[in-house]
Amino acid sequence: MTTTFNRRKFLKTSAIGAGVLAAPAIISSKALASSGELNFMGWAGYPLLAEKVFPAFTEASGIAINFTEQPGQDEMFAQAKLSLQTGGIDVVEPTVDRVGGWASNGLIQGWDLTKLDLNAYLPGLADGTMGDMATVDGQRMIMLSVWGTEALVYSLADAKMSTPPTLGDLFSPDNQACLRPHSALAAMGRYMDAQGTLPRPFLDGYADEAAMVELWDIVLAEAIKAKGSIVQWWSGENEAQAGFLTNGATIGLNWDSTGFNLAGEGFGYAAPVEGAFAWNQGLVLMKNATNVDQAHEFAKWIASPDGSAMWATAFGANPVAKGGADKLDPAVAAYYNAAFDDEALKKLWWWPAQEAWFIAKRGEYADKFKAA
Repeated sequence: MTTTFNRRKFLKTSAIGAGVLAAPAIISSKALASSGELNFMGWAGYPLLAEKVFPAFTEASGIAINFTEQPGQDEMFAQAKLSLQTGGIDVVEPTVDRVGGWASNGLIQGWDLTKLDLNAYLPGLADGTMGDMATVDGQRMIMLSVWGTEALVYSLADAKMSTPPTLGDLFSPDNQACLRPHSALAAMGRYMDAQGTLPRPFLDGYADEAAMVELWDIVLAEAIKAKGSIVQWWSGENEAQAGFLTNGATIGLNWDSTGFNLAGEGFGYAAPVEGAFAWNQGLVLMKNATNVDQAHEFAKWIASPDGSAMWATAFGANPVAKGGADKLDPAVAAYYNAAFDDEALKKLWWWPAQEAWFIAKRGEYADKFKAA
């Protein structure tokens, strides 16, 4: 993905205030005339969504949000498959790299772009590489909602860090680690790739199954050697925080939201020299959604300056809309400016597209890692 904006200018320090919209988005009369609700399944562990963001959307639109929380997108995916039979879910929020699997499994339908404004998004977030990743068979399958990073959360007092920090620090016996299994394996793969100890580029494994098996067999064996320093597996925000606050982790590969939430507890957040993992997540429309017009109003609101800033603040991440940065909470902006200088931004490593075959194989390797 390429972008043309400077993140230090992008993350401006303007308050979002109490979460009340300054200029409510215009909501279509058709959406207001229908059921007046939307069934949304998303990420657990972000209380500002229910406390401020959903009420703001309802105030602007008259559409109530029925929210189902899930700890991770594997759980979202499983529940979405079930809902094809039972109904009850209109919109889900996975990451862009997983949208191919949602589409190939017949879970989602394309968005109606005549009801949305792609020009509302920041450059590079609805066009270019990201636009290609969001499109399957000519259909725009996901509308971006927030973007952020996955990097090193570390104890300011107790973590043993290299200079500069490296993904290899996650596997040092001098640290106690809080890791997500598949991310940890990707980190080991990228670390070994940077060290020149893999037979081919690590990225090859995302495009070809034989290459993945060749590479991930090597990576898994190396990661297992370091398993003794892992004190917590995590799959969602609550587990990640518990790894540090309850189980004594001194380092982890975690979302930026985890680092933000733990900043007051003596933890820092830093990009490794290899580059932080970077992700985009967005809204997908279920194949059997019943509140389709409301779903489009929801996506349009999140792409407004106020809506995108509130959504980003809830996740401790970055807004997707033009003008969203002007509404950001100053604490969020300051946190990111401290974590990423221009060099770190240039090294961001965007998660590649991951098809259904890759997700299945990745799950097998993650299970082997946990069971070893």
